[in-house]
Amino acid sequence: MRILLCNDDGYFAPGIEHLARVLSDVAQVTVVAPERDRSGASNSLTLDRPLSLKRAANGFYYVNGTPTDCVHLAVTGMFDELPDMVVSGINIGANMGDDTIYSGTVAAATEGFLLGIPSLAVSLCSKAGEHYATAARVALDLVAMLQKQALSEPVLLNVNVPDVPYEELRATVVTRLGKRHKAEPVVRTLSPRHETVYWVGAAGEAQDAGEGTDFHAVQNKHVSLTPLQVDLTHNAQLSLLRGWLVE
Repeated sequence: MRILLCNDDGYFAPGIEHLARVLSDVAQVTVVAPERDRSGASNSLTLDRPLSLKRAANGFYYVNGTPTDCVHLAVTGMFDELPDMVVSGINIGANMGDDTIYSGTVAAATEGFLLGIPSLAVSLCSKAGEHYATAARVALDLVAMLQKQALSEPVLLNVNVPDVPYEELRATVVTRLGKRHKAEPVVRTLSPRHETVYWVGAAGEAQDAGEGTDFHAVQNKHVSLTPLQVDLTHNAQLSLLRGWLVE
């Protein structure tokens, strides 16, 4: 089995090291990740400059671009054959609800999915990062599960893992995305040169976080497993717009 491993925290991040070490026991793993933290890069591609591909001392490859760049470059420029799976992570911090729109971790997996490859995005739900081993073991379990399935089409799975010891996890549950409140306002401050600068405000608190959502699952120590799709069509409004056009 051949796995392409990526992230959005950079090739030097501890999460990707844990994941590479665990998955290397069951697969041939190639790491292609950004040269620096590209959190929040979403699905952006770099089109205004060339990309470079370099290899670090630990054997990981890194690219001066986004997570999407990394997967696209690896699949269309490095490999002679498609990898069997793309795994993105382990992200430090949750990627639930509206976060998935902005997440570079999810974007890397999405690019694999768009290229026809089963893909996982794996996040550890805290900023402390105490139990990367838990998330890595969950990823290993899911890779084994997907390997056994006869997939008729690629899947894109968003995985959020509580930051607790593996033995404290409750059952993995299939969830839908929740929703957050509106984000906090930007923070305005002065630079050392007395120029006004702005920091993007913090994400809002969970609003739609009831049973069945990713927020609820993680809060109750379940691993959240959410199947994602890329079609952004608002099907319920198609007839509404058609009605506007005939008025």
